Amino acid sequence: MTNESTAFATVSADLFLDEIMASVGVDGLTAAFAAPGLLALVDQHAAAVREALLGAGRRIDVEGLAAYARSIAAGSVRMGRPLPSPGSAPTTVAGWAGAGWTLLRLVAVCLIAESAGLL
Repeated sequence: MTNESTAFATVSADLFLDEIMASVGVDGLTAAFAAPGLLALVDQHAAAVREALLGAGRRIDVEGLAAYARSIAAGSVRMGRPLPSPGSAPTTVAGWAGAGWTLLRLVAVCLIAESAGLL
């Protein structure tokens, strides 16, 4: 994943969700499915994502999830916290338990997308 927030807008919605899944989703969901407490935390983030999208009049589809994830990712980069590249996200439950809000929110986006068959 690139470190420049402007590059987030240059890829299609489905490709962007694939990139988020590769950078944080696979490892984050693997850890969450292994730890009920972490899964509950990710599920709470997922509920907040759904609420934010619906509150903004957006659909919970590829475009809506990608737009939401782009804004989270771009904000993280602007704050000097680039997203991990594929293979460099935490790989343990303990690592994910200490992950920040941004990574957990993006894992939640991946959970919603995967559950809806969008990935």
